[in-house]
Amino acid sequence: MSDKIVLTGIKPTGMPHLGNYVGALKPLVEMSRTNKTYMFIADLHALNTVHDAAVLRRHTYEIAAMLVALGLDLNNAILFRQSDIVEVAQLSTMLMNVTPKGLMNRAHSYKAAMDKNAAAGLDTDAGVNMGLYTYPILMTADILLYDADIVPVGADQKQHVEFARDIAGYFNNTYGLTFKMPEPVIGQDAGVIPGLDGRKMSKSYDNTIPLFCASNELKKKIMRIITDSKLPDEPKDPDTSTIFQLYKHFAQPDEIAALRQKFLAGGMGYGDAKKILFEKIDSVLAAPRAEYDRLMANTDELDKILDNGAARARIAAEKTYTRVRQAMLG
Repeated sequence: MSDKIVLTGIKPTGMPHLGNYVGALKPLVEMSRTNKTYMFIADLHALNTVHDAAVLRRHTYEIAAMLVALGLDLNNAILFRQSDIVEVAQLSTMLMNVTPKGLMNRAHSYKAAMDKNAAAGLDTDAGVNMGLYTYPILMTADILLYDADIVPVGADQKQHVEFARDIAGYFNNTYGLTFKMPEPVIGQDAGVIPGLDGRKMSKSYDNTIPLFCASNELKKKIMRIITDSKLPDEPKDPDTSTIFQLYKHFAQPDEIAALRQKFLAGGMGYGDAKKILFEKIDSVLAAPRAEYDRLMANTDELDKILDNGAARARIAAEKTYTRVRQAMLG
């Protein structure tokens, strides 16, 4: 076991897809086996875009069930709802008093919203609420509240940890050493996970394969993968094939080598390659999918897991918030 504390959050905005699994979820679950990990379901962050309480509650259950089904080690990993820890909102309020507005102006999410409005000829701040604008401060509170050492992020999310370090520095310089400095850890590049059309798998492109879709839906999705016009007897390039690029993230090294050879040798049609891909993904995800379905049918069990996680997380949260309150209010 490492003595480093890991912190990560997942926003409950719908079922993750295979690209999310390969690039983030699988590595996080593996990390939970060797590190004490605080893993929260970021329902407060989701309030910017999800305005239906029943939908948000279901998405929260989906994320919890998915993580447990994938093998999250609940001895090392503390899984909880963000909103169950009142100290995160309290700490966010405190941190607002040491955070420069200029820092928030530079946040990627806010700048993206402004750019979108400008392109549409709208007022710069059209549709921008304070939840979006202060999003990095709440994110900072999430990170600092549990004395996290390591925050695994994608390259496009590194700014969140940099802002957390900046805000922690402002606070420490004003009130004395209170927060440790978290370090971002950029995951190993799994490469671009292609979607059904060959572009990066993304909900915005509508080219995704949901992680735990039913077996028959999985097969339909895979059979829709776009390929070139090469005939079955022609050699094919595995490195430009969406089928092969997906397969290598689920198969064993000897299986990957065997399929690569079939691509290069010719004699295999894309229909057969898609069948091989389906059978491999379906077999790898069959047991987790069954456990996911069982948990979603027994949400009381998920409530117990989340409530237990919140109780464990609250121990650290209360200690940190007490330090901050004493530093600021005496």
